[in-house]
Amino acid sequence: MTLDWESRYRECSSGEAEPCAVLTDYHHLLPASGEALDLACGLGGNALYLARHGLTTSAWDSARTAIDCLAARGRDEGLPLAAEVRDVVARPPLAETFDVVVVSRFLERNLAPALAAALRPGGLLFYQTFTRARVAERGPRNDDFRLADNEFLTLFAGLRIRLYRDEWRAGHVSEGLRDEAQLIAQRGAE
Repeated sequence: MTLDWESRYRECSSGEAEPCAVLTDYHHLLPASGEALDLACGLGGNALYLARHGLTTSAWDSARTAIDCLAARGRDEGLPLAAEVRDVVARPPLAETFDVVVVSRFLERNLAPALAAALRPGGLLFYQTFTRARVAERGPRNDDFRLADNEFLTLFAGLRIRLYRDEWRAGHVSEGLRDEAQLIAQRGAE
């Protein structure tokens, strides 16, 4: 079964998308200025958060409905935000274009090298997505779209790890961050 993202985003006026926790919890790591990308942005909770924090933000997604809604919100607030309908797999970001890249609840393993290369020296990658340690019934049913145990560490091995959180099924599974992993990684300043 294929998820119809266009119909999912039709009711964009029903509320604003929330930014991911790895971004809000560690916002103090964001630079004071620069270029940011919210990749596979959906309704753009991360993009709005980045733009409101003074970063010139690009937001890319393949769903026109979501992009139109996000662009309107950005215009209404006068934010430095450019929302674009874009197939991020066919057209990944160019090398050394962003100071910050954020990805949440999207996984395309083949994009990992392009995401790392898209960071300027000293740039940060904020990434949060689903893992295969299913504690609750949420997220993709297909394990191809979920991280294996510790997979973030191999996907972005060329970057410096600033934060890695993956609680898997350890301890009391009714508490903590479950079903998702978080990563903040930084490109070395050359």
